[in-house]
Amino acid sequence: MSIKIYSTPTCGYCTVAKKYLKEKGLSFTEYNVAQDPAKADEMFRKSHQYGVPVLDINGTVVTGFDKARIDTLLRK
Repeated sequence: MSIKIYSTPTCGYCTVAKKYLKEKGLSFTEYNVAQDPAKADEMFRKSHQYGVPVLDINGTVVTGFDKARIDTLLRK
């Protein structure tokens, strides 16, 4: 399973999303889009927005901390 999370250090929902994934024992790659303009552009290309968090779960993009959608994708 491939999980990427695009976030910023000051985003509360980003913190919640990362904590949730960790509690489920899942590993993920985190990109700080506040410090990495290339990853911010990549995030925008995937989600068509600059708001965070953006999660990429096996190629499917979830914007915001949408727990129900995240759980659905994790079951696949």
